[in-house]
Amino acid sequence: MRSNNDVWKAAGFGVLAGMRSMTAPAFLSHELSRKPGKALKRALPALTSKKVSQRLGMMALGEMVADKSSVIPSRIAPKILVGRILTGAITGAAVSRDRKGAKVGLAIVGAAAAIASSYFFYGFRTLASDKLRVPNLLAGLIEDGLALVLGSRLTRELR
Repeated sequence: MRSNNDVWKAAGFGVLAGMRSMTAPAFLSHELSRKPGKALKRALPALTSKKVSQRLGMMALGEMVADKSSVIPSRIAPKILVGRILTGAITGAAVSRDRKGAKVGLAIVGAAAAIASSYFFYGFRTLASDKLRVPNLLAGLIEDGLALVLGSRLTRELR
């Protein structure tokens, strides 16, 4: 039986994926590479690798830098949204160390949270930039800060 805590963690990583698609797997992989469980090593071995963790961290940093550019497509563009859904699903499925195998329910929670978060933060950035006249760079940095706080909090919950 899945605990409510697992559902909240899956939702949290989904929200993080909606904010910054690579930040969710980067935070999760960093934590899992430090203390991988046997079930996760079998189900998602890449997320427990220190090399993968480092690469995901670099990708997350690159995404945060690129996000401030006007040439980057919207997070709710179909191809971009699919990537956020996938990272939300993967990280959602991986949050519970106690259960073996695929965690379809947690993957669905993570994917749904990624969709909701993508639209919410798209609205946040649009409101901040267009209506409140907050520079896009500042709005993006605020969102980066929120993502980093959320990621840190979620990884503490995994310990």
